Amino acid sequence: MFPQKEIDPHESPRALFAFELRRHRHLANLTQRQLAERIGFSDSMVNLVELTKRRPSQRFAELCDRALGLDGTMTRLYTATTWPQAPEHFRPWLDEEQDATDLRCWEPTIVPGLLQTEGYARQILGVSPGITGEEVEDRLAGRMRRRTILNRDRPPAISVVMDEAVIRRNVGGAAVMGEQLRFLLEMARHPQVTIQIVPYATDVHCGLAGGFIIAERNGSAYAAFVSAQPYGRTLDDRTTIARLVRGYDAIRAEALSCKQSLRLIEEVVQRNDP
Repeated sequence: MFPQKEIDPHESPRALFAFELRRHRHLANLTQRQLAERIGFSDSMVNLVELTKRRPSQRFAELCDRALGLDGTMTRLYTATTWPQAPEHFRPWLDEEQDATDLRCWEPTIVPGLLQTEGYARQILGVSPGITGEEVEDRLAGRMRRRTILNRDRPPAISVVMDEAVIRRNVGGAAVMGEQLRFLLEMARHPQVTIQIVPYATDVHCGLAGGFIIAERNGSAYAAFVSAQPYGRTLDDRTTIARLVRGYDAIRAEALSCKQSLRLIEEVVQRNDP
């Protein structure tokens, strides 16, 4: 008998899949082992999916629909777990981000996606060459959905370090940028979020090579997303991740304290207010 846990279906698409799988399995009066036998997967796999520790495959979802007598319910829920609104190259990172207990982000050019407002994100997404208005809105919806991890009962700890250029670049005009900066100040009050700024006065440092995000689980860094043109990439190489962790610590050592950083953001807001 595998252990059970409470699942919040609003936590993530994967959590919703797990919640509905367990609910429909109970309605069918099936144990995890009995369902596993019907779909040709191991009972440990069924358990891991129901615990949200493993993302289901499309084949898994389709076989669950068949075994539970459902009209495509699990397959439709599976589609949501693949982040269809996000660019294909970014989807592997979104899976890692959902599992992290800690996220460490360095960003030298723009506000990190997890902390962007709709107006700011729409401006950033809209400058991609060849992108349509419909694609912008689809990707915007996906980007806003990422922020739901902060609404969990146990959200990840998010530590963000940005270059001062990020808060001074007037993306979208005064109204859009003002809203974005105020949102940063609001998010900095979240108990799981810290924001620091590397000031212009800082000399050359390793962060100038580009932005990245590190995912940690219970103190161990296991994945990273590295920004690049035209597409960033998700990494799981331990040696590379260890180098990024050292780089992040070095960059953060150059940053203002959290209080000083927020004071600087407030000064930029006040200077830009009419």
